Amino acid sequence: WGAIRRLTGLDRCSKSCRLRWTRHLRTNIKRGGFTDDEGKLIIQLHSILGNKWAQIAEKMPGKTGNDIKNYWNTHLRK
Repeated sequence: WGAIRRLTGLDRCSKSCRLRWTRHLRTNIKRGGFTDDEGKLIIQLHSILGNKWAQIAEKMPGKTGNDIKNYWNTHLRK
């Protein structure tokens, strides 16, 4: 990521470049909200895995751990 930062001239640190790619720019990320089925799956996986958002995201192709965490904290935690 450091090489990408240097080669592109981005005014970001290496970590910021990596996070930008994994959370926003990857082509396989599904945009938009979560379906009811995805919400139920998050609840089920959270009961098994707890707050391990990256592990939950591995079971939900196209969704990032950060998106799942944000959805949990705004819609499901209560």
